[in-house]
Amino acid sequence: MSAEIAQLAEQAGPAVTAAVGAYGAAVLTRAQDAAAEATVGLGQRILQLVWRRRDEAGRTELEQVVGEAADEQDDTYSTAVLGRLLRHALQDDPGLREEVSALLPAPAAGTVTITAAGERSIAAQHIGTAITGDGHTPPRS
Repeated sequence: MSAEIAQLAEQAGPAVTAAVGAYGAAVLTRAQDAAAEATVGLGQRILQLVWRRRDEAGRTELEQVVGEAADEQDDTYSTAVLGRLLRHALQDDPGLREEVSALLPAPAAGTVTITAAGERSIAAQHIGTAITGDGHTPPRS
């Protein structure tokens, strides 16, 4: 997966998660309220772009994932599931990447994106001591 796709999915993820949290599975078909908060509205537009570009099987999958994320009480889980769906959709559809890029604000110059994945993964721009694994104790200063 390219860095561009990962960055787009990371930028869009909070808006998508907020939209699903606010509207649940209805986010795919709900008309946007004028009073809707900007992040929720952005997430809804992104999900609706994905929805419109899918076939029947893809829409069914999207409904299931969004419904599962809406029912889930763990925001971390919902963010991960929706992020994975979004990364796959962006990876498979260059036109969708362009449309989502046009919706999102350009990253500020000098912005650093750091991603860690997997069990006991860590990531940071600046880090002092990092200890992973079992049975370790931090060094004494």
